[in-house]
Amino acid sequence: MASIRSERLELVSISPDFIDALLAERRRDAEVAAGLSLPEDWPDAHDRGFLNFRLRQMRERPETQEWFVYAVVLPNGERPMVGHAGFHGPPGVNVVKAPDAVEVGYSIFESYRRRGYATEVVRALIDWASSEHGIRHFVASISPENEPSLALVRRLGFERTGRHWDEEDGEEVEFELRISDGA
Repeated sequence: MASIRSERLELVSISPDFIDALLAERRRDAEVAAGLSLPEDWPDAHDRGFLNFRLRQMRERPETQEWFVYAVVLPNGERPMVGHAGFHGPPGVNVVKAPDAVEVGYSIFESYRRRGYATEVVRALIDWASSEHGIRHFVASISPENEPSLALVRRLGFERTGRHWDEEDGEEVEFELRISDGA
């Protein structure tokens, strides 16, 4: 599966084989499968659960892999993985239940934060979904305490449209972005 590139980053689609190897503690196999180097402390317990969930989804519907999780990689040298990002699923799978929208999600590992990577990743995801699939409606849901992410979506033009309670993450604020064909 092709990767998504931005100015400084490469988003490498994470395959079921990668997740299998990673969760089975075959880290070197996972690194080779994805062409990257993993941080020593990843995945944590939360991300193990997240990866198991995505693995089940990809096994049920393999054609949806491009809509799930990407490793965020610095494309030079040892190709370190600095985070992960992607969508909550294909169009229609989003917190506001809009059939034409995709929901973005992202996490940059702490030692790589405050370098603009998250903003660059979200822009790359939006550009890819727009140019490759004609998506013009994007959603993000963020904890009201997550000031960096709140600032990021506002900077990219997302507008607050609501809030909800997430069983796993607690209260979240909903944001939406609609782009025009000329954007």
